[in-house]
Amino acid sequence: MRAHFAMLARYGVWVLPRLYEHVDLLPEPEYRGEAGLFFHSVHGTLNHLLVAEHLLWYRRFAEGASPSLRLDDEVEHDRAALRARLMDAAANWGPLIASWPDDRFDGSLDYRSTQGVAHSLPFAATLAHVFNHGTHHRGQITAAITRFGHPAPELDLVWMLQQESSAR
Repeated sequence: MRAHFAMLARYGVWVLPRLYEHVDLLPEPEYRGEAGLFFHSVHGTLNHLLVAEHLLWYRRFAEGASPSLRLDDEVEHDRAALRARLMDAAANWGPLIASWPDDRFDGSLDYRSTQGVAHSLPFAATLAHVFNHGTHHRGQITAAITRFGHPAPELDLVWMLQQESSAR
């Protein structure tokens, strides 16, 4: 389990610069404008990734904390600062995963939802959700980029694996 989640954490670090190579080229109206996404804009979706994956889920896994945030809270308005915070936050998952004993993956995660409801879920499956969630929203962003008429990045996990294999 640890090796699998360590790979997903590496992917989270690998994928963001590739996504941002394309996001950084978006003019402000495309970056902040309505794109038909659940969190409306590319900015809103990236901000949601910071809130959900790093300010909520990371703290639940790392500290057992359940912060009082809404999933659409704008925690970073500045696009460069949001980019930097996402990159920094993605780098935190690998060391956290490495720090857990093997039996942690077989346990449960107890936390409170953003509505204050107590949950106890399978640890590994819930961790998988966090990484899957990021893939889902990055896919939405790439769809918006192509809808705006720009080329989309290639973000498939297998590309990272091929790069790692070639580097060995």
